[in-house]
Amino acid sequence: MSHAFWLGIDSWSTKTDPIRRQGREDVTTIRTPSFNRYIGIDYSGAQTPTSSLKGLRVYMAGQSSAPVEVHPPPSPRRYWTRRGIAEWLVEQLAETRPILVGIDHAFSFPLRYFETHHLHRNWPAFLDDFQQHWPTDESRTWVQSIRDGTTGDGAARSGNAHWRRLTETRAGAKSVFHFDFEGSVAKSTHAGLPWLRYLRQQLGDRVYFWPFDGWKSPVGRSMIAEVYPSLWSRSFPREERTGHQQDAYSAAAWMRRSDLDGTLSRFLDPPLMPAERALAQVEGWILGVM
Repeated sequence: MSHAFWLGIDSWSTKTDPIRRQGREDVTTIRTPSFNRYIGIDYSGAQTPTSSLKGLRVYMAGQSSAPVEVHPPPSPRRYWTRRGIAEWLVEQLAETRPILVGIDHAFSFPLRYFETHHLHRNWPAFLDDFQQHWPTDESRTWVQSIRDGTTGDGAARSGNAHWRRLTETRAGAKSVFHFDFEGSVAKSTHAGLPWLRYLRQQLGDRVYFWPFDGWKSPVGRSMIAEVYPSLWSRSFPREERTGHQQDAYSAAAWMRRSDLDGTLSRFLDPPLMPAERALAQVEGWILGVM
């Protein structure tokens, strides 16, 4: 990343930082944050992995600056592609400074899915199995084409719209199998899961996938977590941002604020019963849900 861009991320201005503008204590005096940067991604499962999508938005904040939108590298494509975001994340997360990434789609499926398809309750194995049946990271492959049976073998790994994860029940979110309505996370999830597998393969133990790798990330390691921007989007002034931009912005802003004011550690270790905690390490958990 260019030095000029980093000046924009790390410099401070009360005009662009709602945390400071709201009269909060100077963030540098509160505590030592766990992360150096915060990336919020509003996801889209439309079209193919290389399609330029208006719904794919990325915002990034530094410890001392509010989130700003990150645009894709110069190319004929105006907006990000899913492949482009994954490759860009590999570059960012390969750096030594710890980054917290929040992505707006589910990272796993309800326990009922594992039981129905007789799968091991192991997240990496789940990702491998899913990609074999839903290869939505392959060129010219659409979620809908797999649902139609044109490609892949989605019928062998389908779910029911009535199945929900515990975290979705707590958050009031729709099922990962609830397709065909505006704002559905189902399509984004089915398009995004193979790219989580890609990130894990490319980055290895340099990145911590929460909570599958555990509830507390080792000091100095980057982390990727599932987020649900609807929890926070109204907490930050929308200004002139679109809905997709606001979702990515609010995810980055909330993660930054929580890390700086010391509450992030509580959200990373929610008060779950032992059985719920074990279940969440199979189904995943939405960061911010208690």
